[in-house]
Amino acid sequence: DASKRAKVQVDEDHGLWEFFHNKDKPMNTPEEDNEFGRPWSVDELRLKSWEDLHRLWWVCCKERNRIATERYERDRLEAGYGDHESKEREQAVKRTQRAIKHTLTERWYAWKDAQEVAKSDVEIDLSGNGPAYNPRAFEPESTE
Repeated sequence: DASKRAKVQVDEDHGLWEFFHNKDKPMNTPEEDNEFGRPWSVDELRLKSWEDLHRLWWVCCKERNRIATERYERDRLEAGYGDHESKEREQAVKRTQRAIKHTLTERWYAWKDAQEVAKSDVEIDLSGNGPAYNPRAFEPESTE
């Protein structure tokens, strides 16, 4: 009975509201859960900066938390709907996170390869003492 419950004052900007898609209802309808975009591809993510990838990772984490909160609410309320749509949405978010990991792994290997190449370049000093790049004076090739 709702009349027996105490009215609790809640800050409209409380951070826990971010666990829900909407402050007015505990979970999305199946139609609302079906309205989501496609996962990001590795090709698209290769063009993004480290900061953009970091931001997108945490957006995905927040979305997965929202999905888990709604799953909990569906189970608690014995709603009997929305599981299939929610799982599809979560799979799209997981595919984006997998693509982010793939992109960052590629960058890490590229960085390691670049370090190995730099070790054999006489103009590169990786010791940390002084400038890392010490270009030699330009010497034009002889035309003999």
